[in-house]
Formats: sequence, structure tokens, C-alpha cells
Amino acid sequence: MQQLLRTLGCCLSLLLVPAAYATRYRFINYPAQKSLKLTGDCKSRPLDLVFIIDSSRSVRPQEFEKVKIFLSKMIDTLDVGERATRVAVVNYASTVNIEFHLSTYFDKASMKQAVSQISPLSAGTMTGLAIKTVMDESFTEEAGARDSSLSIPKVAIIVTDGRPQDQVQEVATKARASGIEIYAVGVDRADMQSLRLMASEPLDEHVSYVETYGVIEKLTSKFRETFCAVDACKLGLHDCEQICVSNADSYYCDCHEGYTLNPDRKTCSPKDLTATAASELRSIPPSRQNMFVFETVFYLGKINMLLLYTPFPAVDACKLGLHDCEQICVSNADSYYCDCHEGYTLNPDRKTCSPKDLTATAASECEIGLLFVCMCDVGWVCVCEETRGETSSLSSTSDEDACKCEAMVAFQKTATSYLEMLSTKHILFWETFSTFCSNLRYSLIQTSHVNQ
Repeated sequence: MQQLLRTLGCCLSLLLVPAAYATRYRFINYPAQKSLKLTGDCKSRPLDLVFIIDSSRSVRPQEFEKVKIFLSKMIDTLDVGERATRVAVVNYASTVNIEFHLSTYFDKASMKQAVSQISPLSAGTMTGLAIKTVMDESFTEEAGARDSSLSIPKVAIIVTDGRPQDQVQEVATKARASGIEIYAVGVDRADMQSLRLMASEPLDEHVSYVETYGVIEKLTSKFRETFCAVDACKLGLHDCEQICVSNADSYYCDCHEGYTLNPDRKTCSPKDLTATAASELRSIPPSRQNMFVFETVFYLGKINMLLLYTPFPAVDACKLGLHDCEQICVSNADSYYCDCHEGYTLNPDRKTCSPKDLTATAASECEIGLLFVCMCDVGWVCVCEETRGETSSLSSTSDEDACKCEAMVAFQKTATSYLEMLSTKHILFWETFSTFCSNLRYSLIQTSHVNQ
């Protein structure tokens, strides 16, 4: 029930709160990801990467040094770290030697130092055994491979220049089935058929060949592009209407609060809050539905009272220049009034000013023999009252009545304006509430038919 009332409260909140204040809200259903690859500067996506290098007798010492340079340059292109890409190196010939595990080093300098100290084994080409060792011993959590629930790709790059002396097809198939993506790099005399048996699909992306070890470094840029991750949201390479959210491989679209993602997973539409409330209403037992309607009306009534007694923010018309006073504008609680500088008097139009006739005023007071005292606020016609004697002149009484009348009219105008403002807010609320109740009544009828 509380959840449903909160939903209805959101209905009214969206009528009153501007969309500019809407906050970001993330939905659970993510759209299909879009693949992006760029050749420009980029950050490599996290990997568990194992290099498998052939150091059999056919690989001459100077050629093996070229392989180590290739490994070092590959490491330079990667974003290595415990939470980024982890690297291991496996050296093989007739035997297999794990030079360092995925959990051994998390910085480039240490990795490159370890690579520089690798020595060739110089006997046999047991490529199948090397793949099995990597599958059983390198891609394990004990060796530093991350759990499959984290969706970190497991990648192996095999570099060889000969024909395997053992079976590779069966073990490579098992490795790929376990989730290991295999790239095969052949050099010089490498057997291309064996490379294809080892590599993952599509073969044109996972099988490479170079004529000599002297040019193997050219493959660095290819792998760099392959392992590149691009922040499509940051670069504006997306088609989301409202919010773009980057993830490990690509991005997905999201919507602001009060909107829902359309089936195209790109654009957004306002939520149908009436339908949402009706859907929740159907989940309420029939015995509770009448009580729900009462509680809803009571809840909305409280909101209506809050609406009626919430004043609009005052606007300082004088400060903003939204007035027609000739000389002085004075702000008050609801509006403003005009005033004049000393030596001037406000004209009957309550806007313009005229110089005072001080000589005539003084002469008039002397001839009548009366002392007049101003009884009105600044900006109003003075009420002249005789302070000596018991009788007031006709002109004095007339001025006093006029001043009082003017003040009364001004008050009535202010009160009328405020009442009209409250009436407008009240009508707007009840029009919205009436529409909501009509939809709610229809949903109750539908629910009743279903229950019957």
C-alpha cells in the first residue's frame, strides 16, 4: 500500500517539478551492446592474457631475442594492472616452462624485466602440451585468472615457427570450449594448417603470418587495435537520446527519472503513471480496494491543502524594473507603490510627481488658521485633521474620506488578486485529480469484472 501511495505521489510531483531537476535513473534491462573499434588513441580493455612462445631448436638465438622485443612492445600497448590486464608468459619446446603467472606482476617494468631474462629451451615443438598446460595451470584462479562471472576475456597468443610434434586439434578445441580465445602467429616455416586448427573463429582475425622474426613487431599495432576499448559516450559516438553509459566493451542507453526506455533501446518516453497505479491496484485483494481508494483520496487531499497554502515566491518589481513609477518605486509584500522625492507630490495617477507649491500651502494654512498633520503612509493623499478647535473644515473632511477610500480599494484589489491566484491553483489541482479518479474508477471496474 505504501508503495502504491508513493507511486501516486510521484504522479503529482511530476506535475509540479520541472524536468530540468530530473535525476538520472538507471534501469535493469540493458540494450544490446554495439561493437566499436578505432585506430586512434585508446585504452586496452581488461584481459587475462597468456603469451605462449616457441623456443625450439629451429628458433635461432637472435630470432628469439626478436620474440622478446615483440613481447615487450605488446606489454607497452596494454593497460596492465591488477584490475586491468594481467599478463603471463609460457615458454615451450619439448617441455613447458611457465616463466611467470597472471598474478606475478602488475606493472609493465617488472613484466618487461622478467621477459628480458627468458632463455630458449632449444628442443622439440610440443605445442599441444603447451596449450594443455596453459589451460590447466595458467587460466586458473590460483594462478591469477579472474572468475568467469566478471566476464574478463581469457586470451592466449601462440607464436611458433614450426610444425607441432604432438596433436593440437583436440586440446585446442577443449581450450576454446573452456572460454579461451586463441590467436596463432606463424613465422617463416610455420605450418599454416596447424595454425588454423589451433586458432579461434573467425580464422582471418585469429591467424597471422610473418616472413621472418625481424618483422614480427609489425603485429603489435594489429593486436593493439584488437584489444582496444573506446569510451563511445565520452567521444559522442553513440545514438542515445538521453543518457549514455559506458561499460567494459561498449555502451548502453538509459533514461532520466520519469521516463522509460523504448524497445529500440535508444529513445525514451514518459512513464504512464496512471497505468502503473492501476497495475498495482490489481495486485490488491478486493477486500482492500475500497480502503485503498479512501486512503488515496485522503492522501491527495493533504497534498491539495499543501498546494492551497503554499504562497508563490514574491517578485521584486522595483528591483527588476517592472514598474511605471516616475521617481521612486517602493516594494511591499505583494506588489509595489510609487513615491516622490522631497519637494514633490504624487499626482492622482499614483505614478507621476509634481513640485509642491510651498508658498501657497503656507499662505492657506495661515489664512485658515489651522495646523494640518499628514495621517497617510508615504505615497497616499494626506488626511488633514484640525488639531486646534473642535470643528474640521469641509475640505479637510473630504480629503480624509478620499484617503480612506483609496486605501480600502487598494486592499480590496490586493485581496482579490490573491484569491484569484488561489482559485487558479485549486482548479488546476482538481482538474488533474478528476482525470486521475476517472482512470482509477475505470481500472476498478475492470478489476471487478476480472474477479467475477
